[in-house]
Amino acid sequence: MSISDWLDMQEAAGADVSHIALPEELAFDAVPDEVVYFKTYNPCSILCAREHPFATVERPGRWYWCRGQDRKAGIHKTGMEWTFFTRDRELAVNTATARIE
Repeated sequence: MSISDWLDMQEAAGADVSHIALPEELAFDAVPDEVVYFKTYNPCSILCAREHPFATVERPGRWYWCRGQDRKAGIHKTGMEWTFFTRDRELAVNTATARIE
């Protein structure tokens, strides 16, 4: 089952899918149809492998999956992760942009 099909089923069942947690098997095995937006805040060198805030918008099927870590979390920190599902491309990109800048 694809992420898009699973979200459609949850929505049809009356669930609010905007902030729903995906089952692990869907989240890790899925390859998006398109990566619409990606930005990371990394003032370190390109070789730094530690945590850095990021925002991404991926399109699995008919949905846009926005996720990331707020820039306010700071570099080399964990926490302040977020996720958001929508069918509106502009809303997805605007949300991701606002969270990273």
